[in-house]
Amino acid sequence: MQTSIEVEYWVVDSDGDLTEPGALADVSTRTERASVEPLLAVKTPSCESISELRTALARELEGVLSRASTLDKRLVPFATPINGDVTDRRTDGRERIRTAVIGERVDCAKYCAGAGIHIEQRNVTDQLNTLLALDPALALVNSSPYVRGDRIANGARSRCHRTESGEAFPKRGRRWRYVETVGEWYRGLERRYEGFRDAAVSAGVDAATVEESISPDDVGWTPVRLHESMSTIEWRSPDAALPSQLLRLVDDLETMLDRLHRTTVRIDGPNEGAAGNWTSDDGDGWTSDDGIGYRYGGPTARPGHVTGDGITLPAFETVSELTESAIRDGLESPAVANYLERMGFSVGDYHPISTRIDGRQYVTRADARDLRLEYASRLEEDVDKLSGIGG
Repeated sequence: MQTSIEVEYWVVDSDGDLTEPGALADVSTRTERASVEPLLAVKTPSCESISELRTALARELEGVLSRASTLDKRLVPFATPINGDVTDRRTDGRERIRTAVIGERVDCAKYCAGAGIHIEQRNVTDQLNTLLALDPALALVNSSPYVRGDRIANGARSRCHRTESGEAFPKRGRRWRYVETVGEWYRGLERRYEGFRDAAVSAGVDAATVEESISPDDVGWTPVRLHESMSTIEWRSPDAALPSQLLRLVDDLETMLDRLHRTTVRIDGPNEGAAGNWTSDDGDGWTSDDGIGYRYGGPTARPGHVTGDGITLPAFETVSELTESAIRDGLESPAVANYLERMGFSVGDYHPISTRIDGRQYVTRADARDLRLEYASRLEEDVDKLSGIGG
């Protein structure tokens, strides 16, 4: 299965202060500035195996770190900078329109660094629904509990994207339900876009300006995104994290997704969010009229599991509850940890950064600088190990 990784890292100077990427963005065609000034995005090509992906990611990061050492700059694997100021690089009207609709809380999203896992499109509807069901797996790589010094959740980035910047425009952060077809997914994006456009016009923004500046993908954050031009589906739930942590996550995820084209995907409970027609199959399940083949097995006390007989996804409401627990408590939630084990993740092998640096209600700017330098060193050690494995 062709897979690639895109991850954002904060750039700091030798004192731990946030700084612009500068020449780091020119190291290769796969490094670039992100939308916020202290962030650098690093990408890999599509790879056919985990070992190939490990080598590709290590190679890209080696190049960046080598250049960084000559510039007294370093990379930090946090989902937020813990505490510190950032600058939005975008000069178009998108942020002004978002602020008009959402208000100042949209700024919270500027303090977020994440990772995107791009997977080759195969059974796209199954992939969409399974990745939505795996949203709680974000707990495996939560990497910051803090935003602007304040502790807000085990997964602070996810809280920002889904709650803090979405309260003024609730549709922005709403949970995404399972779909019966890919068309239904796109219709959901269009409906959200229309709602955003209407809200912008009500706030005094010209409709033509909205349409020129904002696309359906720009309206709100989604845990999954379809890239038709690349023929990939992107899973966007994970935080930025150490390279080895992300590679472990990709390995477990690929093992899970590889089953999709060889087995049956069932949804545990009626899919109330579906817009299509459902018809009974053999009396003990349901199948959609497009032939996708979801089956209703009735509510269970232990929702979601993977067996040799197929993949059972929890009901939408259950996924929402588990995701909220994953954001709030991370792997310290027994329900989340047990669910991820049933879905095929080796939870005991994960040691999220967020849990390691947690414990304070407020982190000063000086302490944030110290934490950034400590984990810049850990990232450099991590890349050295990956390079040795790749060799």
